[in-house]
Amino acid sequence: MATITITPGNSFIPTETVTSTKLNDLGSPTAALTAASIGTADIADDAITPALIAGDAVTTPAILDANVTFAKLTDVIDDDTMVTATDTTLATSESIKAYVDEYAFTYSGSTGTFSTTAGTFVDLDLSSIVGSNRALVTLEVYNSSVATNIFFRTKGSTLVPYVGGNIAGWGAAAVVLGTSDNGGTVVVMTDQNGIIQHSTDNTSTGVKYTIQAFQKLLIPTP
Repeated sequence: MATITITPGNSFIPTETVTSTKLNDLGSPTAALTAASIGTADIADDAITPALIAGDAVTTPAILDANVTFAKLTDVIDDDTMVTATDTTLATSESIKAYVDEYAFTYSGSTGTFSTTAGTFVDLDLSSIVGSNRALVTLEVYNSSVATNIFFRTKGSTLVPYVGGNIAGWGAAAVVLGTSDNGGTVVVMTDQNGIIQHSTDNTSTGVKYTIQAFQKLLIPTP
């Protein structure tokens, strides 16, 4: 819309209608200005002069919610993985929630069974539950065809327990199994494929486990 100026000499009286004859408008309007008659096409970018100052009222008739779309916002990302995040960008609430949910500690309750081999580390694949990624897992392990000590570790680790009759020194990654659903709780991290390993004193079958909870681990970028 062209700049509107008031021509000297064309004064207004209190009740007079504002019409094109009283406004020297280079666009030559043919009718009086009425509410909602100025659309977004009439006001170009940076055409409001002087700029709005503190205290100016910007009401809903002036700016419609439908006209302020996500595409018009700058430095706001909608990225569930946050790979495009920077020190200065904002993120949508949906992408923040998706990212937090991805790495939240998750209750599982999934169960399974496995067998052991005395003196040998055997793989236990948990990827169908925790995903094909590193995860911190809390396991209930119980029952065995014969009483035995069982030790868990991340696949790829070279850690072995100290040989002795007391497994208390093995930390939170070992339990004693009995034949009547006896056992305990262990905490262990999977490898990048969701796999852990276990080793026992005695070869056994029918070992049960319940994944109480797990948390997918975020590997920091070097």
